[in-house]
Amino acid sequence: MTSNSSPNLHRKQLILESLARELEVRPKKRITTAVLAKSAEVSEATLYRHFASKAQMFEALISFAEEAVFSRINQILSEEQLARERCKKILFLLLGFAEKNPGITRVLLGEVLLGEHERLQVRVDQFFSRFETQLRQVLREAPLREGRGENFLGAEGSAQLLLSVIEGRLHKFIRSSFNFSPVSGWETQWEHLSRALFRLESV
Repeated sequence: MTSNSSPNLHRKQLILESLARELEVRPKKRITTAVLAKSAEVSEATLYRHFASKAQMFEALISFAEEAVFSRINQILSEEQLARERCKKILFLLLGFAEKNPGITRVLLGEVLLGEHERLQVRVDQFFSRFETQLRQVLREAPLREGRGENFLGAEGSAQLLLSVIEGRLHKFIRSSFNFSPVSGWETQWEHLSRALFRLESV
């Protein structure tokens, strides 16, 4: 079993990497199993030996994004104590992940999920809901941890605002066929956003 499992895992990884790459290099096109098989240099039958459907491949990419993003968020929370720094790093994390993984970003934004199984849209909705929950928790704890008053939007409103800004940047990244960097100019924008959200006189 051990001798067979390693090659199988390698082949599955190769297929997923090929799918992510095709989603990146064909930003306006639908990826068929025939195209994917050619890219991965395997037969379509081989694709289906490893994944029962294309939906399963998309789910695997979503799972990869969840693990990469939320495991790093946990590290940020253990390393940083101030809410402003936590939020800054959490938001930049998602922007940076998107820039490094444009194909997977198309999946997370649902741009390639039209006509696919509805459970995929549920999964990506859960991804962003979980991300927003992390922000809300950080913002809700800030008054107690740092002795500062809550801002005019409150934790929930602030988390919604921050996520909306980030999603807007990701959508622009996709619409530009990946020419617009999601991290471009973000540092300056964050300084202004954080000044308002964290009631800072100067930054």
